[in-house]
Amino acid sequence: MFVASFIFRPGIIDQEFHDRNAEIGARAATIDGFLGEEAWRSPDGTLRNAVYYWATREGLEKFVRDPAHRDAKGQQAGWYEGYHVIISEVTDTYGDGRLPHVTGDARRQKLMERRRG
Repeated sequence: MFVASFIFRPGIIDQEFHDRNAEIGARAATIDGFLGEEAWRSPDGTLRNAVYYWATREGLEKFVRDPAHRDAKGQQAGWYEGYHVIISEVTDTYGDGRLPHVTGDARRQKLMERRRG
């Protein structure tokens, strides 16, 4: 599993930004391997983080090459006062079972399989 984390400081966030952001999210959802997305803001609101989850590196790479995504990247200077991208490979996921997440709970799944097996 892979995670693309797009951290940015907003610049001019206009209607075109919101429309493009919605389009990119909708297009990501049509790509094989897309698991879901989340968005976070820093407590003071100065930084935002759009997080996209992918089952495969190939799905993530297809998203990176998507024409709408590439076009939006060309307009980033007006929308952002800075950005940083982190691509991570997920090696484990777990929790207490009370907070469902698109990444699942690999540890709980393995434990259940051992108990059945």
